[in-house]
Amino acid sequence: MAEDLLALAADLRGRGEPFALATVVRCERPTSAKPGAKALIRADGAVSGWIGGACAEPVVVREALNALRDGRPRFIGLIGEGGRPSGRTEGILEYPMTCHSGGTLEIYVEPFVPKSLLLLVGHGPVLESLATLGRAADYAVTILAPEAVAGALEGLALTVRASVVVATHGDGDEEALAQALATDAGYVSLVASHKRASVILERLSRRGLPRQRLDRLKAPAGLDIGAAMPEEIAVSILAEIIQRHRSEKPAPAEAASPRRSAAGEATDPICGMLVEIASSRHRSEVSGRLIHFCCLGCKETFDRDPAKYLAD
Repeated sequence: MAEDLLALAADLRGRGEPFALATVVRCERPTSAKPGAKALIRADGAVSGWIGGACAEPVVVREALNALRDGRPRFIGLIGEGGRPSGRTEGILEYPMTCHSGGTLEIYVEPFVPKSLLLLVGHGPVLESLATLGRAADYAVTILAPEAVAGALEGLALTVRASVVVATHGDGDEEALAQALATDAGYVSLVASHKRASVILERLSRRGLPRQRLDRLKAPAGLDIGAAMPEEIAVSILAEIIQRHRSEKPAPAEAASPRRSAAGEATDPICGMLVEIASSRHRSEVSGRLIHFCCLGCKETFDRDPAKYLAD
């Protein structure tokens, strides 16, 4: 099984598809999964392999998808009734596991995502130096002429982990920036002086770009390190890109409250797992409010003291 998963992982990496690999690293009985058990989770939530039953898998899938969004690994502790907490809380995301009578599972979730895209629009020595530095920092660097941006954006993965730097020197700045700001790119900047950057921002505003998009634009590009030479400016821009992405906080765990979390889903107030409403078999009604649970154990825990879990 492990060999099949690793072969699948190698195939996905070769095709540039993101996935996360979850591995059980420690357990305390009784648990059905044992150390070394593995599962591969794709970006659509599909699971190959096995790392536990009805309580473990939903939590692992949710944290795996969060890890794919922010690119950071997770260490998860699933603690059953009667199970002993690890005592090592820093860096561990702990969840109750009420589907069995005891035990714990500790699972490491590692995301594998394609290289972050660094899209450079324009020309000149700053972009040339930035392309060299970006490749050295393991970015996937793409350089486009301003007139090629419109046709190329649809084929590029401009996610929140992507960065766009525009340096057309007046030859299509506004159009390139407008198109970049319409994507999900996490960083969009303009190589320009303060005076020219102000002019470009004013022109983009007059074109009707929403304020929330304009606020995403960093102009002029780069950290203020006193850079003067093109190579130094490129260093300041790459440093700003790294700072922006490294300062982003990991996606938080879903709050454990019985609110509706998404269309067709609700959150189990006991363990925090997402429950598909249409197929939910365990539910309780309190003051006309329908609460859904992942398993009978969570429902019984809730029914013993509903007010405790509805306080929020």
